[in-house]
Amino acid sequence: MIALGGIIGASLFIGSGAVIHTVGPAAVLSYAFGGLLVVLVMRMLGEMATAAPTLGSFMEYARESLGGWAGFTIGWLYWYFWVGVVAFEAVAGAKILASWVPSVPQWVFSLALMLLLTATNLASARSFGETEFWLASIKIATIVVFLVIGVLFVLGLWPHATFSIGNIGRDGFVANGWFAVLHGVVIVIFSYFGTEIVTIAAAESSEPATAVRKATSTIVWRVIIFFVGSVALLVMITPWRDIPSETSPFAAAFGRFGIPAAETIVSVVVLTAALSVLNSGLYTASRMLFALRRHGWAPRWIADTNSRGVPWKAILVSTVVGYVAVAMNYVSPDKIFYFIINSAGAVAMFVYAIIAGSQLRMRRRLEAEAPEKLGLRMWGYPWLSWFTLACTLAVVASMLFVDADARAQLYLSLISLAVILGVYFLQRRRTPAP
Repeated sequence: MIALGGIIGASLFIGSGAVIHTVGPAAVLSYAFGGLLVVLVMRMLGEMATAAPTLGSFMEYARESLGGWAGFTIGWLYWYFWVGVVAFEAVAGAKILASWVPSVPQWVFSLALMLLLTATNLASARSFGETEFWLASIKIATIVVFLVIGVLFVLGLWPHATFSIGNIGRDGFVANGWFAVLHGVVIVIFSYFGTEIVTIAAAESSEPATAVRKATSTIVWRVIIFFVGSVALLVMITPWRDIPSETSPFAAAFGRFGIPAAETIVSVVVLTAALSVLNSGLYTASRMLFALRRHGWAPRWIADTNSRGVPWKAILVSTVVGYVAVAMNYVSPDKIFYFIINSAGAVAMFVYAIIAGSQLRMRRRLEAEAPEKLGLRMWGYPWLSWFTLACTLAVVASMLFVDADARAQLYLSLISLAVILGVYFLQRRRTPAP
C-alpha cells in the first residue's frame, strides 16, 4: 500500500488533464513509457534491497557501489526533494480546505496540516504506516470505482452512455506529434516518483526482504492498471479537447457518469492524496537524514531517537525546513518558493540514474561474492539496466528542448546538484572519506 500510495497523488487526479492537452490521446503512451522506466528502476532497486535491506536504501547502495560522493549526493538530493514536496503538498491541501472555509486564512490550514502529520510521524513508524495505509486506501478505492464505471461507460453499458471507445482516435491518436509524446514523458515521469519509498520503509518492517520483493514484483500491473488504464479511459470517456486542463478530469468524468457532487468527492480525494504525500514526505526525509548521519554526513545529534526508536530530531529538522518553505509561499511565492520547488525538479532523474549505476556495480559484485543473496533479479541484466540508465539520461537531456519551465527546472536542479557535490568535497578535505 505504501508503494502504491506513494505514486497516486494530485498529479494524477488533476495534472493528467494538462498532460492530455499537451500530448493528445497519445498521453497514454507518455504514461506507459514513463511507467516502464519506473518499473525497471524499481526492479533494480528491489534486487538490491532484497539482497541487503537497510535504512537509507539506495543511499547506502550508491555509497557502497559508486563511492562516498554518490551516497552523499543522492542522500541530500533526496532529502531536499522531499522537504520541498512537503511544503508543496501542505500548500495544495490548504488551498482545498480554504475553498471550503474561505473565512479561515490559507496559511492556518497549511500549518495545521504540517502539525498533524508531524505528530503522526513522531508517534511511531507503525503510526506512519497505518496512516499511509488508510490514506492510500481512499485513493485506490476511488481509482477502482472510476475504472469499473469507466469501462461500463465506454462500452455503452452505463445508464445514458453510448459506445465511446472511438474517442481515443478522434483527430488522430498522435494528434500533437511525437515530440509532444516525449514532452509528456518529461512531465509524467515525476508523477511516478515516490514508489521507492517502500524500500526505505521496509527496513523498519519485520520481514524487509519479503516486503520489498512483494512490492517491487507487483508494481507492473499497478502502473498499467492505475495510471495507463485511467488515462486511456479518460480520453475514451470524453473527446480529449473537451477534457479540463485546469481542474480535475476525474471530476469531469464522474460528472458524466451522473454521480452527484462529483467535484466535491474528487476534492476530498485530492486532499487525501496531498495528506498522503505529505505524510510520506516527512517520513522519507527524516529517515534519509537519519541514515546520512551514520557516515558523518549530517550533524551528530540527528541520530537521537526516542523510546519507540523514532528519529525525532531528524523529523523535526525536516519539518522545520518545510515550515520555512510554506512561509515562503506567502512571503515570496514567485521567487523563494519557486526556487525551492523547481530546484528539485530533475532530482527524480538524478536519483534514478544513480540507482541504475549502483545496481550495475552491485550486481557484478554480488554474482562474484554472494550469488545466494540474489533472491530477486533484474530482468535482462545487464542490457535492461543499461537501457534504463540511457533512458534516464535521455529524459534529463530532453528537458533542455521541451519548454522554458522544464529548462528552468533542469538548470535549478543542476545548481542544487553542484552545491551538494561542492559541500561533499569540502567536507572530504577536512575529514577522511567514509
